[in-house]
Amino acid sequence: MDLPTLPELYKNLFKAYSPQGWWPIQGVYEKHNNHIRVLTEKERFEICLGAILTQNTAWKNVEKSLAALQKHDLLDPQKLERRDMQKLALLIRSSGYHNQKAKKIRAFLDFLKNKKSISQPITRENLLSVWGIGPETADSILLYAYHQPVFVVDAYTKRILGRMGLVEKDADYELVRSLLESAFASKTEQEKVKIFNEFHALFVEHAKQYCRTKPLCEQCPLNTSCAKRI
Repeated sequence: MDLPTLPELYKNLFKAYSPQGWWPIQGVYEKHNNHIRVLTEKERFEICLGAILTQNTAWKNVEKSLAALQKHDLLDPQKLERRDMQKLALLIRSSGYHNQKAKKIRAFLDFLKNKKSISQPITRENLLSVWGIGPETADSILLYAYHQPVFVVDAYTKRILGRMGLVEKDADYELVRSLLESAFASKTEQEKVKIFNEFHALFVEHAKQYCRTKPLCEQCPLNTSCAKRI
């Protein structure tokens, strides 16, 4: 059986699962339509914090941390900056590695403050210069908070593409990102943002439901032969 191209794979996943409504703000997934709405500064900051907090943990744990920050009116960079590091760590304890993540948030706050003082734009390069922010976190911030057309590659993405034989098992992050972005090179910037937003979320949903560590291939709605490539 011939495997789909990346655009075909996107369409197949979208048909199977419908819009995912990422990034959830205040725990709400906007699944009713596939559009990119204008974010408030508070929402944008919440997304950035979520991208940092979700490192090495499940999203449900991040939601608890964000709810705790919201309860203390700390989804604001100026207010959060004045918060004691130890107290911040306790508020985000549910996300795991809370002391390290508190330091990462502090480094990000310093970055935002410096960016504002010198009118520095948000770019992938300067985000990656922030301590504690790697490619996946930087790309999540760029795509979901700032609506820039970059593809977020995670373990689920690599797993699915690897099983389909489209990338090597241990493929480099940048190679996979380039492959996915190149597949939609003909699209407009706005179209890319919409597609990359949904495609990333759809990879996650498919990996959780069927393309697990021990995959449920016989039930897979994509009906591909990728299981033979594990």
